Amino acid sequence: MTPREIPIYGIVAEFASPADLLEAARATKQAGYTRTDAYSPLPIEGLAGAVGGGHSKLPVLVFLGGLIGGASGYLLQYYTAVHSYPFNIGGRPLHSWPAFIPVTFECTILGAALTAIFGMLALNGLPMPYHPLFHVGRFARASRDKFFLCIEARDPIFDAARTRAFLETLSPTAVEEVPS
Repeated sequence: MTPREIPIYGIVAEFASPADLLEAARATKQAGYTRTDAYSPLPIEGLAGAVGGGHSKLPVLVFLGGLIGGASGYLLQYYTAVHSYPFNIGGRPLHSWPAFIPVTFECTILGAALTAIFGMLALNGLPMPYHPLFHVGRFARASRDKFFLCIEARDPIFDAARTRAFLETLSPTAVEEVPS
C-alpha cells in the first residue's frame, strides 16, 4: 500500500501549553466536530466539557445489573425454600421474605459491582493494547510535557484537507495524520 492508500484514524495537533489545548478544544467544539479527544500529561479544568464528553450509559447499566442481581438472589431463595426443598420449621410460612433480605441485598451489590466493572471496560473499548496514535512519534511526549488534540476520521464532518487546515488555524506546534 502506498502512504495515500492507508486509511487514517484521524488528524492530531500538538500544542505547547494547557491553555492552548483548552482554547483549541473549545474552537473545535464550536466548529461542529463531535468525535474528538484530548491528551494531556496533567488534568486541565474544563477540558472534558470543551472536548464534549457526552453522557455515559454506565449508570443505567449498573442499575439494571443491580436489579437483575437482586432479583436473581431473591428468586433463587424463593425457589429453593418454596418449590425445590420446602421444609417447614416451627410453623413458619415457606415464603418468609424477611429472611431473604440479606442475601438479596448482597446479590444486588454484587450484580451492580460486576456490571460497573465490565460495563466500564466495554464502553471504554478496553482492553486496547495498541492505539493508532502510537504511530505518531511525537505522541510519546503526551505523558510528559506535550498536549494533543485529535479529530477522528469517523466524525460526520471530517474531511482530511479541511480538518488539517482547520487545525492549523489553531496555532499548534505540529499537525499530523494518524494512520489506522
